Amino acid sequence: MSMQCYVVGGAVRDELLGLPVQDRDHVVVGATPQEMLDAGFRAVGKDFPVFLHPKTHEEYALARTERKTAPGYHGFSFHAAPDVTLEQDLVRRDLTINAMALGDDGVIVDPYGGRRDLDARLFRHVSDAFAEDPVRILRIARFAARLPEFRVAEDTNALMRQMVEQGEVDALVPERVWQELARGLMERRPSRMLAVLRDCGALARILPELDALWGVPQPSAHHPEIDTGAHMMLVIDYAAEQGHPLEVRFAALMHDLGKGITPPEQWPSHHGHEGEGVALIGEVCKRLKVPNECRDLAIMTAREHGNISRALQLRANTVVSLIERCDGLRKPERFAQMLLAAECDARGRGDETHPMRFEAYPQREYLLRALDAARGVNAGAIAGRLADRRDKIPEAVHQARVEAVKVALQQEEQPEPAAPR
Repeated sequence: MSMQCYVVGGAVRDELLGLPVQDRDHVVVGATPQEMLDAGFRAVGKDFPVFLHPKTHEEYALARTERKTAPGYHGFSFHAAPDVTLEQDLVRRDLTINAMALGDDGVIVDPYGGRRDLDARLFRHVSDAFAEDPVRILRIARFAARLPEFRVAEDTNALMRQMVEQGEVDALVPERVWQELARGLMERRPSRMLAVLRDCGALARILPELDALWGVPQPSAHHPEIDTGAHMMLVIDYAAEQGHPLEVRFAALMHDLGKGITPPEQWPSHHGHEGEGVALIGEVCKRLKVPNECRDLAIMTAREHGNISRALQLRANTVVSLIERCDGLRKPERFAQMLLAAECDARGRGDETHPMRFEAYPQREYLLRALDAARGVNAGAIAGRLADRRDKIPEAVHQARVEAVKVALQQEEQPEPAAPR
């Protein structure tokens, strides 16, 4: 059997959808590892034979079959040999739309109905082997965020539910959960990822703190959408529309986590949910091994988004305390990102056409102006003047920042407003 090469998977799918093709994966049928090396390819695969093309450096994998040997997504054994057919290789893939191949002759090989499901905008599993790898649930959810017009086929969703009930999702390692969650947050409509995970029951196992937000009411005067989970979905989609970085999108995702554990007798006001959210975010980030920059911004946003929303009514002293508490003087970029996340919170109301989505949001520029003024204070000079009274330096520097912020904001003394509900 002569060696044949095919482009497979996402590259074929995206080309048929008219989307940019990022990476091209190749499958080689009818070849041995030695024949690949003799042709100039360089071996890089550890678990199964994968090679880099000598010129393009694209990956070429030998056609293979796989067998489930243990729970989780690590529990597989692979078999690659010249007699493994293209169809046998494609049947082990997750979705029909990812199980197509493009030959050197330009002909698309589609043994499992991928083009049909592309036209129907359906995510459908190729075979029952789908159930052997719980990562595939996360991948479908991520694909839904990237291709929000697609829906999960009923039989595929039923299979995903069965996987959740049988505990396959519980075998996922935290690093892989975070990897797929982060990638999904960076897609076009992250809310679709969460909707797919909720629909099959996986969200309650992976992120129970987030799943708890659905069914929790909020004050209708501030939240026409009422449901806290629905609000959070609007917030993360707005963050995606604005092209915000992962840190901001994760902060948007986590900002109201404390409302999920507010006692029902406190509904819908949720007094103190900011502090409760800080603790929950810490637990989530520890469990999923979330990067520090994402964790820190999410905690700050959860703690301060109420204060940011009423920033125009805060006294200069309180504004400076907010800046200092958030380490904004040393990390102004992170402070600015927190304000972006808070703005997403303000605009994620009602639905995509609700007037609240388009209202002015002066709080962000207001606090950035205050930050610039506070950073303009020469703390070193103040410390020099008070060298013999070092205990007075922190308060003197703080007060100088307060005066600078008053001038920058043209602010007169006024009472603090009540905390928003």
